[in-house]
Amino acid sequence: MSATHPIDVPAAFAASYGTNGGTSGRAWIAALPGLAADFLDRWTLRLDGPAAHGMASLVLPVARANGMPAVLKLQQVSEDNIGAAPGLRVWDGNGAVHLLDHDPGTGTMLLERLDAARPLSAVTDDTAAVQILAELMARLVAVPAPPGFRQLADIAAAMLDEVPRAVPMLRDPAERQLVRTCASAVAELLGEPGDRLLHWDLHYDNILAGQREPWLAIDPEPLAGDPGFELLPALDNRWAEVVATGDVTRTVLRRFDQLTEVLGLDRQRATGWTLGRVLQNALWDIEDGRTALEPTQITIATTLLSRQGREHRR
Repeated sequence: MSATHPIDVPAAFAASYGTNGGTSGRAWIAALPGLAADFLDRWTLRLDGPAAHGMASLVLPVARANGMPAVLKLQQVSEDNIGAAPGLRVWDGNGAVHLLDHDPGTGTMLLERLDAARPLSAVTDDTAAVQILAELMARLVAVPAPPGFRQLADIAAAMLDEVPRAVPMLRDPAERQLVRTCASAVAELLGEPGDRLLHWDLHYDNILAGQREPWLAIDPEPLAGDPGFELLPALDNRWAEVVATGDVTRTVLRRFDQLTEVLGLDRQRATGWTLGRVLQNALWDIEDGRTALEPTQITIATTLLSRQGREHRR
């Protein structure tokens, strides 16, 4: 490691990542100081503040040779993040953080610096926060996905193949039926999976304040598909506050209607793809050994299904 670039990996990040990442994770953590120093040298950067981290990446505030502030993001290459840099290139700063440089071999990215201390979750007015998120989402999904990105069609088909094996793992018959209902909704839409470039994880903490624009999206997991598949992370954001309103149904439907209105989505299709996202989360939980669905997911799914049923009866 270069002596001019001493890199301290936060102990909490090293401990968590080393545990959850297994042998490869521990090896990556051990190599991380050297990797960071290499890119500081390669891209002519100097450290410009203390390191920060998420669950899977280390973020170093840096200054470029011309003094421009930026961040160096280091992460292991994975299926989830392999499309992040190509997606950011396609958006080219339109609603999303600017990608300044990228090393595909290591997944290392140099990014425009945003204000990590000011996520959208700091906006206390929920209607205003949903509006900001929806307007950013509308800009992102306005872009058709170029070839090479993961396809919602493939993901949805794989989910439907998994349902018969997964459903019996749930203890509650009502939850088993809910998963089957979600699968039926996805099956109806499978022939029209959409072709927009989706962020796939757009929630309040993945939107940060910036200088170039008031708010910009970060940390995409790009996917080609229907924008209705984007809505769930915004629906279950700050769930404790949703519960605290005393009217969960009203708040969920207000968020859903606000999102679909700004994006110009057909609400029946958006309901179906949101149920698909609930299905995806359920299958992930079952794969992790859980035998019950998350109550939040149940509430959102049943809320949307109840309104859909009422509208069909009219």
